Amino acid sequence: MRAGVSRINPNPFTTRPEIEGTFGVVTTTHWIATAIGMATLEKGGNAFDAAVATAFSLQVLEPHLNGPGGDVPVIVYDVKRGKPEVICGQGPAPGALTIDHFRKLGLDMIPGTGLLAACVPGMFDTWMLLLRDYGTMKVEDVLTPAISYAYNGYPFLERASATVGMVEDLFRDHWPTSAAVYLPNGKVPAPGSTFTNRTLAETYSRVLREAQSAGGDRVAQIERARKTWSQGFVADAIDKFCRTQEVMDVTGERHGGVLTGEDMAKWQPTVEAPLTYDYGRHTVCKAGIWSQGPVTLQQLALLKGYPLDDLDPTGPDFIHLQVEATKLAFADREAFYGDPLFSEIPVETLLSDRYNAERRKLITDKASLELRPGSVEGFGGVVQMRKESGPRLAVGSLGAGEPTVGRMGNVNGDTVHFDIIDQAGNMVSSTPSGGWLQSSPVVPELGFCLGTRAQMFSLDEKHPAALVPGKRPRSTLSPTMALRDGEPYMVWGSPGGDQQDQWITQFFLRHVHSNMNMQEAIDAPAWHSEHFPISFWPRTSRPGVLVVESRVPEATIKELKARGHEVEVGPAWSEGRLTAACRVGNRRRAAANPRGMQGYAAGR
Repeated sequence: MRAGVSRINPNPFTTRPEIEGTFGVVTTTHWIATAIGMATLEKGGNAFDAAVATAFSLQVLEPHLNGPGGDVPVIVYDVKRGKPEVICGQGPAPGALTIDHFRKLGLDMIPGTGLLAACVPGMFDTWMLLLRDYGTMKVEDVLTPAISYAYNGYPFLERASATVGMVEDLFRDHWPTSAAVYLPNGKVPAPGSTFTNRTLAETYSRVLREAQSAGGDRVAQIERARKTWSQGFVADAIDKFCRTQEVMDVTGERHGGVLTGEDMAKWQPTVEAPLTYDYGRHTVCKAGIWSQGPVTLQQLALLKGYPLDDLDPTGPDFIHLQVEATKLAFADREAFYGDPLFSEIPVETLLSDRYNAERRKLITDKASLELRPGSVEGFGGVVQMRKESGPRLAVGSLGAGEPTVGRMGNVNGDTVHFDIIDQAGNMVSSTPSGGWLQSSPVVPELGFCLGTRAQMFSLDEKHPAALVPGKRPRSTLSPTMALRDGEPYMVWGSPGGDQQDQWITQFFLRHVHSNMNMQEAIDAPAWHSEHFPISFWPRTSRPGVLVVESRVPEATIKELKARGHEVEVGPAWSEGRLTAACRVGNRRRAAANPRGMQGYAAGR
């Protein structure tokens, strides 16, 4: 019997069953979003319809983790097209956002909050493209649940309440438009209280009315909705807010934004082939080098030379090897990654077995305490290191570059994620993010704030991730798909900023090498490295620091310390918010993270 299917499961890592059925499965980071996705399948929608309805609902339900002003990558497998594809919903830098602009402001780093770091919002147009080209439903079908919850209310999450509490003074003193939404009656919403955002509900209701004015044709309605967003009242309100407002950000100064309606009108999401790496029976698919997704592929290329089948997944050898491979792959991310439309990136070399065989020689039985990017002649940039002392704290009185409230691995946010597979075998995985309530003030006419993804650009002109107008910032967002024996098999991912592709890789290794089902692989003790610079302001690193859950065995922790790792022990259930789904024949399976007590899988 396959591990984990038995009702009497001896595996100590399992908290709940792996969901299994033949009709379809949905797994997300919020139980209501999972229900909405499943209801969409029940109404006759396919996986892509369900994805769009789920995504819009997550903007309402988890506003501290994503919002309409954010960005998103999506990986899909459409059985009619017969191939995996990536939809890039990462909006680019505005036309007026230049390195010289920041130099004139006296800044050597792009702030993580406020208006300066706003890129073109990529979410809405991405979901409309997915609905138009892959889905079957109308705009009304996918927007109605989000509108209903925004207008009538939903239980405010404990983590959302904590986030608002930590930026309460910022809202009161500097961001009154955010206070108007997130401090109802002048108070921080209590956990579990019914929370509404009726301005956002009206924004989407108006978009829907505009869409329906195009007549009864589904595609015509979608196109009208897209135009209303990027060339209509939404773009107008964003343009006006950025032109007329100067707001406080993490620099301690007030700055205005440069995003315009023209920037929004010029942009549309694109569809491209994923980057892939063959690992045994599996072909792992990730978004391009404009994301951090390829670091998962490079970790696999580095680990390919080790007998991981024989190692305890909570033992020191397994953890040490994965962490050291992580350090090398992320060092290459820092040196080489960027938008391939603006810089030639040596991605084929970075993922080649020959290159990684040489990189693998740097892995010893001792923890590396230096950042060691590889050398590819003619490519790469200088990596700036800003060391941080003490545990990471990402939210303060002036807001947060990264949407995290916590320390030592107690990640209380960092975006949302979902995976869906329908009866026909269509698959979708996505990690929507940006537009966090704590990173930018609410646009008053719209009820949502802008993203701050431009903070990931470098202000070094020679670096492949250098800021250039129209260029995509190197995103941390990283959904994943795997084929098995050439057939579409599994989709998975996790919120978590720079930790995403650490937990994503751990999950896959446990599933493949330790014979764990998806739920077991999610529930198993986890960890993350803080060795390399984070992608968010203030771009600091903590060389050698390895954060592990307290469920990692004491003997393992002792040995990791002996090998030179700076081990910090976090709470027992604090690492990641993974979800996963797979298809095997006509079976559909799904799993969700118990950490945080809000992610759920459903299916039948």
